[in-house]
This record gives sequence, C-alpha cells and structure tokens, in this order.
Amino acid sequence: MELRTEQLIAGYSGRTIVDRVDVTAPSGHVVAIVGPNGCGKSTLLRSMARLHAPESGRVLVDGEDVWRMRQRDAAHRIALLPQAPQAPEAVTVAGLVRYGRHPHQGLFRQWSRDDERAVERALTATGTAALADRRVEELSGGQRQRCWLAMALAQETPVLLLDEPTSALDIGHAVEVLDLVRRIAADGRTVVMVVHDLAAAARYADTLIAMRDGRVLACGTPRETIDAALVRELYGVEAEILTASSDGSPVVVPVATPAPVPA
Repeated sequence: MELRTEQLIAGYSGRTIVDRVDVTAPSGHVVAIVGPNGCGKSTLLRSMARLHAPESGRVLVDGEDVWRMRQRDAAHRIALLPQAPQAPEAVTVAGLVRYGRHPHQGLFRQWSRDDERAVERALTATGTAALADRRVEELSGGQRQRCWLAMALAQETPVLLLDEPTSALDIGHAVEVLDLVRRIAADGRTVVMVVHDLAAAARYADTLIAMRDGRVLACGTPRETIDAALVRELYGVEAEILTASSDGSPVVVPVATPAPVPA
C-alpha cells in the first residue's frame, strides 16, 4: 500500500514543527527521512502513525485518510516502532512479539492459530526464533532491536514506520537491522524510517527526504539528492561526497575543520 501525506502541518502548543510536508512512500520501498535534531522528523512519523493529530493536511494509505478511520482500523494498516521502546519486565521474546497481535484481538476475537502463525512468521523473518524463550533484558542491543522489529512485523500491517531503528547500535548490528529492513520492503511492505546516518540512508533507502525547520529541502533518490550543498544546508558542515564502488551510492565524508594555529 502507498503511504502519502498532503500538505501536512503539525506542532505543539501553537508552534509549527512540521510545515506543509508532502511525502510519498510506494509499496515495497524504503523511504528514509534525514535532517538535524529538532527538524520535525519524529513528529512527522507520529502524525503518520495516528499518534499526533495534525493541524491540517492529510495522511493517506491507499487513498484513505488514516485520521478518519477508527483507531483499530488504522492499526491494521500502519505499525510504528518508536525510539527506545521499553519492554515489560521479565517478558520473553515470544511474549514481546505477541504484543504485536493486540490490534487483532477483541471481545469476539481472542488468540487464535492465525495469531500464533503470525508470531512464528515474524520470529523467523527476523532471525529471532531461537531467542523466543529468552528474556528481552538478557539480549544484546542488536538482538533486542530485531525482537522489536519482530513485534512490529507480527502486527502484519502493509506500512511500517521506524523511528531511528539503529540508534545506539554499533556498525555491525546497525547493518544487520538495515539489511532486515530491506528484506521487509522486498516482501512488499512500505517502510518509512527516520535515520541520522546519511551513509545508511544513502545505502538502504530508495527515496531520501531531507528536512530542516519542519520543511522538506530535498526529495528523491540518494544519488539525486545528496551533495555537499545539501549537507551544508542541513548540518552546517562541509563534506566531500564520494561514490561507493560496490553500488554507486553516495558516501558523505565530513571535512575536518583545521585546528587554530597557536599564536
């Protein structure tokens, strides 16, 4: 399913944080949102996920406005993995992933074999089946992040929103998680993720959206959008843009500021 925003405006206490943002995320694509801290990335994601009501504009999934849906119906279409999620104390991996089936439960719809199969598929897809009986708190950062992704996958939504899925992970675990994100998109889901690492966005995203001060500065493929001028405008630093020999994706190399010469 395609996810789209139209002239979305959102903020807090009268302050505009997201200002007339248009985003299109097609099925099977990874869209990465980048930009400096405080530019509106997470607020945009929360508005897409029906967690923060926009002041105006629309969030559409296959042409339907998610803010006009019942919350349960929206939860069948969009799943959000927030920053730094907290697991209940002593919960096992399997128990955590089962939480992803909550939107499918109800007064007349209790746990079923379909739910169990969804959990099994999510554990298999994320390579966490062998961890099912272990407590989440016992796992490494990379393992925990794959478990959280499994929970989001168990929700079985066509759209998956990820807020900094590689935050606090070392490069090995970050690559592991981003490889998984690419496989999720290859299975036909729409993935929108907020990332700070421009190199990761360039390597793993089909579309890159660069934001500053609540507005979109650039949108397109990483090769089309990432250049020294964009890096300067986003982050206020000079950078060289190299080309990865493996796939031609841009590689951002900040230029070190020379140390002042002692008087």
